[in-house]
Amino acid sequence: MKKFLLMCCFVIGITAASHAQGGNRMSPEDRAKAMQTQLKLTDDQTTQITAILKTSAAKRDSIKNAGGDREAMRPVMMEANQKIQAILTPDQQTAYKQWMADMRAKMQNGGGAGGN
Repeated sequence: MKKFLLMCCFVIGITAASHAQGGNRMSPEDRAKAMQTQLKLTDDQTTQITAILKTSAAKRDSIKNAGGDREAMRPVMMEANQKIQAILTPDQQTAYKQWMADMRAKMQNGGGAGGN
């Protein structure tokens, strides 16, 4: 359940950051670059995470276009989160969890979830 919550926060946070920047949704590439900055990802990790995010976005779009809701997207989000976590080092995983918690707190307080 915690992994699902982290992934939901990630998706919500990135979406909020995208809206704050005037877009409808950040591209997988932009999301990966935001993660690269926040988590100090290597270029290889960024490439791998970009591919995961692209696949996840395509699956979520397909579910949404078929009339699915967030609950239907849950397995896709959980799978992406698990794959991302597997790529991160233990220190990056800790930073990722903190980043997600910070974004969740900002969202709960009515603020944006964009990075600094």
